[in-house]
Parts: sequence; C-alpha cells; structure tokens
Amino acid sequence: MRKLKLYIAQSIDGFIATEKGSVEWLNDNENEEIDENAYGYLDFYSSIDTTLMGYNTYKEIVNFGIPFPYPDKKNYVFSKNHEKKEDNPVEFIKSNIVEFVSNLKQLDEKDIWLIGGGEINKILLNKNLIDEIIITIKSVVLGKGIPLFANGTDFKKFKITKVEKFDDSFAQIIMERK
Repeated sequence: MRKLKLYIAQSIDGFIATEKGSVEWLNDNENEEIDENAYGYLDFYSSIDTTLMGYNTYKEIVNFGIPFPYPDKKNYVFSKNHEKKEDNPVEFIKSNIVEFVSNLKQLDEKDIWLIGGGEINKILLNKNLIDEIIITIKSVVLGKGIPLFANGTDFKKFKITKVEKFDDSFAQIIMERK
C-alpha cells in the first residue's frame, strides 16, 4: 500500500503561511542560489506520483507566476465550489476527502504527496491517513498565520526517524506514524 506523506515547510511557531496564505517568507534568501535537490526535494519528488491540496493552496501555487510545478504528477485539488477552468493538469474533487484518499492509498502506485493546507492536514491526520510527516522548519517566527493543522486536530503520536540541519535558516524533521 502506498504512503500518504505530508511534505511541508513551517515557521518556528507552526505556521505554514501568513493569514492571507502567502509563503513569501520562505524565499527571503534572495542572494543565495538554492540547490535543485535542496532539503531532499528531488529525492522526495521522485518517490511520489500524486499530489493532494486544498483550493487555497492551489491558488497560492498558481499565483507564484511560474508554470505549474507538478505537470508530471496526478494532481487533485479539493474544493466544494470550484470546477476546472484552467489549463493546469489538476482535477477538482468535490467528493468525501477521507473516502477519496483511502481509495487512492489502495492503488499499487508510488506514494502520495499531501501538499496541504491546514484544514485538509487536520482531516487526514484525524482519520489516521497520514503515514509520514516531513517538516522543513524555517528559522522565522510569523506570530500569526495558517497553522500546520487546523483547530480540532486530535492527539496523535509520531516517531522521529531523521533530523537534519541544512544551513542557518532551515532544518528538517522526518516522522512516521506510530
């Protein structure tokens, strides 16, 4: 069975975006060139063939002003109100997220990347569908914003399998569900 992996960045205080959904705070190293495999991204990316995200996360990605970054993957966007109107290779899903993800996990394919956001992260965590969490922590405090998991998240335990410091701004923690 394939794994559902939450691979995401957050601030020290646990936010994945500002209150308005921006992640610009992740890219404040304008003078530094980032290695293409920074933070194990390419290795991770090659291990998955499917992405899942909420509509707000999708809109933030589209607003980056670059070509859609996952054209070679199956991309599902969860939204109760939106239909596909764009040329990006995404499918909008209105059905029950838990049932949809449970069925996806049963397929004999590569792993699934849960891109986020906080509400979807909460729903899937509460239903024990997230198998692995890979959090890249940026050494910044936002003070307020969108939390990694929305309010109403159940108590869960994970086992830390790896911790890595990349530079003076980023560290990564990899955890598996107990």
